[in-house]
Amino acid sequence: MDTLPQYQAIFDLVRLIPAGRVCSYGVIAKYSGPGITARIVGRAMSASHNQEVPAHRVVNSQGKLTGKMHFDAPAQMQELLEAEGITIKKDKVVNVEQHFWSPEELI
Repeated sequence: MDTLPQYQAIFDLVRLIPAGRVCSYGVIAKYSGPGITARIVGRAMSASHNQEVPAHRVVNSQGKLTGKMHFDAPAQMQELLEAEGITIKKDKVVNVEQHFWSPEELI
């Protein structure tokens, strides 16, 4: 499967996550198309920096900032989320359920 169309579908979906909300790699994978896994979403997020994709809004299923190492500075992912009103403690979104967004909200 060609990765460029896969990544584009992922990027398009992540761009829909509203400011102040987060989504998980697994949920993005589920709604991005057949054959797309959470691992592929992670790879796409690490390759998204020149694509105007809010990759900081994608966290793991427990709300952990597992993608933070792919940002220019170690604290950048946390800083971007906090600027949107999301509290982070110990590299994890506080009250992740309150901030969690699902593509089902668009249906």
